[in-house]
Amino acid sequence: MANKTVIIAIVNKAYVEGDKPMLDLFLDGFWLGEDTRGLISHLLLVAVDQTSFERCRFLHLHCYKLEADDHANFEAEKLYMSQEFIKMMWRRTLFLKDLLKRGYSFVFTDIDVMWLRDPFPRLNSFNESMDLQISADKFNGDQWSESNPINTGFYMVRSNNRTISLFERWYDRKNNSTGVKEQDVLDSMMHEGVFRELGLSVKFLDTLYFSGFCEVSKDFKAVTTIHANCCRTISAKVADLTAVIHDWKKFEILSNSNQTSSLKWTNHVNCEGSWKDFNVTLG
Repeated sequence: MANKTVIIAIVNKAYVEGDKPMLDLFLDGFWLGEDTRGLISHLLLVAVDQTSFERCRFLHLHCYKLEADDHANFEAEKLYMSQEFIKMMWRRTLFLKDLLKRGYSFVFTDIDVMWLRDPFPRLNSFNESMDLQISADKFNGDQWSESNPINTGFYMVRSNNRTISLFERWYDRKNNSTGVKEQDVLDSMMHEGVFRELGLSVKFLDTLYFSGFCEVSKDFKAVTTIHANCCRTISAKVADLTAVIHDWKKFEILSNSNQTSSLKWTNHVNCEGSWKDFNVTLG
């Protein structure tokens, strides 16, 4: 964009293959959403393997091939909290740190986030004093409260010395955080007072607008994005996000006749079921 802001999403082979790949669903959101189609021109897809890079190029999107470090293989599905999942999250953080250092502000979005409305009017995108705006699994009602449980699957960060310092400190903790995902490390830093120490202006996004499966927005007229968080597998995410798309289409049809008051989101039964084996393993 004119102010050097870019939308970033990261894909691998597991996200671009199958009968209905996750990437296709992600792009469906931009096609079906309100005032979202033009945002595709500001989207950079970062591919972590050759298959996803070739798929991105085939779709005529803006594509970047990210080389894995430590000879890691990021092609297959990375199950939540697996060693490979954690490695991929840290590689993502390193890339985003480098992007900030090049002077680019960005909205980072997981590929399992449906963009149903243009989020920029709600992101204070032209407020130069806002350093970081980050989604929450559950919103406690206070957009400035550090007790909100953060989710790094959707956030906007402005490139400046404060945010670059944050990302440098964040990534520096990688080697001392074995078995801990990068989101939990950032959350720990927040509670240790690092945000305040760096003088960061941080806003936590209301789930009424920036919704997810952990806490679903009940207002179809307000919801901007829907994240398939609190979900473990790609197949479960695809099934339940497909239901989100169907619900959204139904809302658009009914909104023409003002009959949306009784409309509810379909229950996320596949994502709820995706935790069964994981919980058994933990137990």
